[in-house]
Amino acid sequence: MNDSTPYMFRCPNCMTKNRIPQDKVGTIAKCGKCATRLDTKNLFLPQPVTITDGNFERMVIQSPLPVLLDCWAGWCGACTMLSPVIEALADEWKGRVRVGKLDVEANPLLNARFTIRSLPTLLIFDGGQLKDTLIGALPKPQIVQKMAPFI
Repeated sequence: MNDSTPYMFRCPNCMTKNRIPQDKVGTIAKCGKCATRLDTKNLFLPQPVTITDGNFERMVIQSPLPVLLDCWAGWCGACTMLSPVIEALADEWKGRVRVGKLDVEANPLLNARFTIRSLPTLLIFDGGQLKDTLIGALPKPQIVQKMAPFI
């Protein structure tokens, strides 16, 4: 991707995808359809964001970016093995995908809502909807392949 490629942000109000030029990143933009203000400052985090029962709606469902959500637990060895891959993807995809981590033991409502029975589980959201579920400590290329339609 070259330096002039715009970023795509989904308006949380009308769900329209908007192109944000790289020189406008970090500013307040406006949705081309409904004129809702789009704050681009918090979308360029180089590390996964912590997702909880309390912030799920705002951080995942209303996210202007596709979301890759890593559902994990502290006792899970496969989750520990996958963690560096998730960290690397968060850095590589900053501004294009929101990468989040959900501790299923600390967030029982989301654990039950998505019936997470195997760990690690990766949930892919786009436009506020669950699009795909990946189970297990998958290799990075396989995760990248599954995310490709959403980037």
